[in-house]
Amino acid sequence: MSMLARLLQDDPAAPRLTVYDESQGSRMEFSALTLDNWLSKVGNFLDEEFDLEDAATIVIDLPVSWQAAVIALGAYNIGRRPVFTDTPEVVEDVALVFTVAERADTWSDAEECVVVSRDPFGRGVVESGGSLPVGTVDFSPTVRSYGDQYFGQTADISQWAQPTQATEQPSSPERVIISGWDSAETFEQGVLTPLAACGSVVVVTGATETPGEDRIASIARAEHVNHIQTDT
Repeated sequence: MSMLARLLQDDPAAPRLTVYDESQGSRMEFSALTLDNWLSKVGNFLDEEFDLEDAATIVIDLPVSWQAAVIALGAYNIGRRPVFTDTPEVVEDVALVFTVAERADTWSDAEECVVVSRDPFGRGVVESGGSLPVGTVDFSPTVRSYGDQYFGQTADISQWAQPTQATEQPSSPERVIISGWDSAETFEQGVLTPLAACGSVVVVTGATETPGEDRIASIARAEHVNHIQTDT
């Protein structure tokens, strides 16, 4: 059973993850049904593409993006808490790293390296005109080939949900706006916690500077957000 089971039962078509990339002028939206499809593909990809031990360390060294989010959610769904870092020295024995092409050499000590493109619509590195470093896996075209259902053991999302920082209990499940994450803890607070409470998340990323209050307020109104949490 997917860790999104409550969301799938509550309203599978409602938007649950919306990602604005201000540098690309893009907006991507995912329902529980679409997210669950991605979780299944990522879970099958992790299980079948790599021979990972139960305690294997998975690192995500990616800019905040919808692809980074679905990779992380897919890992959590099968009970694997990823490490979010861009510093190899702070992590020992990395079994698998997700990173961008220009940083692949930084993770030369990792057993396996998956390269994720910066394409806002999720095309692969080669598909979007880039070059794939030798010995790496091109994430997007590879993960697309995996099954839309995951039949392995899955985790309960609530085990990673953190107490809300809101001072008042919302009258309806929270629709939270965040500017991203920089650790497992901030990903869990900003993304997993609202989803675990049958809420939803709007991510605003890609600006050259932290999005101004006016821009955040404008997006919050358009997206019917009821909680703003922009500090990571």
